Amino acid sequence: MSEFEKLMQQKAAALRYDPEKNGAPVVVASGMGYMAEKITETAMKAGIPVYEDDSLASLLTQLQLGKEIPEELYQAIVEIYVYFLGFTGESKSEEKKGDDKKSDEKKKEE
Repeated sequence: MSEFEKLMQQKAAALRYDPEKNGAPVVVASGMGYMAEKITETAMKAGIPVYEDDSLASLLTQLQLGKEIPEELYQAIVEIYVYFLGFTGESKSEEKKGDDKKSDEKKKEE
């Protein structure tokens, strides 16, 4: 496979989520080949996390720009957000309680 063919197989999509404006993430950019390469480069330069998933990228590039992702893709997108945000499943108050408990246990040991 030539370099050109490899490039043309690349796909990328960029999402934006603003809970005050939308109920779900919105596709703000998508493309194949050179455009996919530029989307990825631009994101990396801006410090935006890049997640690689060929199947998901294929689906996202088929969506209309400016539209919310369909419900069928929610779980996949949530998993990506969780991956990048380091979500633990605990609320801040639960994390604080856990930290306080660890601190109390440490004091007892001393």
